Amino acid sequence: MFHAFFRSTLPVLPLLLVLSPVNASSCAMRNKPTEIRVKYENILSHDINELVNMSAEYPDRCCTNTNENIKVFFCNDTEEIESLQSMACNMLRFFNKQRISKAFRWKAAFVSCGTLKVLQCKCERPKKEKVCPDVFNTADTETGEQSKKKCNQEVCELKENISSLRSCWNKFEKIISR
Repeated sequence: MFHAFFRSTLPVLPLLLVLSPVNASSCAMRNKPTEIRVKYENILSHDINELVNMSAEYPDRCCTNTNENIKVFFCNDTEEIESLQSMACNMLRFFNKQRISKAFRWKAAFVSCGTLKVLQCKCERPKKEKVCPDVFNTADTETGEQSKKKCNQEVCELKENISSLRSCWNKFEKIISR
């Protein structure tokens, strides 16, 4: 009888280990929300607003929500920092997309890298983070007016990511301000 008990419960133990919540975030500032808010308000919020204004210059008329390829991020109610980290890392993938104007790509990367810096986070794929030193050390001069006239799904997807990132930052800021 004793052996039968262990045989029936032993397979459950590894399952419990897998299902137990693990705080696997690679963000050093996870437990410092007030510090994050101050850095966001003093540094990053202005750049995010500039990026949102910049994205408004691109036409929405050809952006469709029917495209299943668009990956939308939602700000998790209990894990805003991890949500911001995911959104910032995802936005870095647009850095080398030639169909998006250079100025827009660089500003999006600047905001993404700034978000990672404020949160002291890392991306799952360190390749993306290699963009950040270039973004912080290089001035961008290209305006990319020709890219604003045409619409493509990459621009639509980037705009959606920017909107999600801004909303999540706003949500995080309201929660901390209480």
